[in-house]
Amino acid sequence: MSSALEAVQQQLVARLVGHAALMDLVSGIFDGPPPRADFPYIALATGVSLDWSHKGGVGRELSLALIVHDDGETAARLHRVMALVEEALEPGLDDPDGWQIVTFTFRRTRILRSAISPWSGLVEYRARVLRE
Repeated sequence: MSSALEAVQQQLVARLVGHAALMDLVSGIFDGPPPRADFPYIALATGVSLDWSHKGGVGRELSLALIVHDDGETAARLHRVMALVEEALEPGLDDPDGWQIVTFTFRRTRILRSAISPWSGLVEYRARVLRE
């Protein structure tokens, strides 16, 4: 059985890959920053898994973060990609094998840029899951 974080991340990526407008705009979705990829792209950030168990079962509270990287002169394209990520995830996720998603909620977005690096946009969600 896969960990809750791995299982939910797989469902999250599947939902994003299934969103045609998003995939037309990005070069790919990666398990972290790739060595070489065309901008814009999406990288999964290291997720956080906390205990969310109860007396009768095992549960996890997961922090799921996506970072959109873009080298545009303005943040316009970055904003578009981030909006499409939210649109793709609005319906929620399917239950992964071995886990039931109890809640899947949007947490926050944040945009960062330094003078020497491309734009980075964080999109963060929280999922609470129980082992079946």
